[in-house]
Amino acid sequence: MNADTLSAQLTALPGAVLRATEHAAVGYDLSVTLPESSLIAAVTIMDKAGYFIEGMTGVDWLGECEALRKEAEAKAQKAAEAAAASRADADAPGADAARPAPPAETQEQGCPPQQDELEVVYDFNLYAARHRVCLRVRTPRANPLIHTIAEIYPIAHWHEREIHEFFGIVFIGHPYLIPLLLPEDAEYHPLLKDYSA
Repeated sequence: MNADTLSAQLTALPGAVLRATEHAAVGYDLSVTLPESSLIAAVTIMDKAGYFIEGMTGVDWLGECEALRKEAEAKAQKAAEAAAASRADADAPGADAARPAPPAETQEQGCPPQQDELEVVYDFNLYAARHRVCLRVRTPRANPLIHTIAEIYPIAHWHEREIHEFFGIVFIGHPYLIPLLLPEDAEYHPLLKDYSA
């Protein structure tokens, strides 16, 4: 399967957002953001295409909602100031009535998350094609649940245990989510941004 066919199959998944990247800049060729409901189908596509899983990691997006809200407010304020300045220029004596209005800023596609999230990043590689794909799946921070992929890629068993241990993400269907490095009775997740020792 070539990269175009793979991209077409992944694009067909519900909610999938693909972005081609420059490998030299970021280390992978294709970034795919998926809803959790499309994860198993995407991983199955990767497996059938001959890709192996290089690794998995967790990401804590604590504070992202607040940052996105502030950014949106700043953009709105800037747009309002630009519109007020444009009206003031148009009302000024000797203003050119035929001058076109500045283009309105278009709202970015998609809406920001309503709550902070955790993300699992799956890195896949196909050596023969020198092609790396990064799948990204987010889950709410308040109830972090993602289905296990260990039945498709057995090595994911270890990665999922480690992500569960450090980020608290529960992998649905995983048979043995016991810590690898922390004590077995540990009820904390040290890589969460709000963790304090």
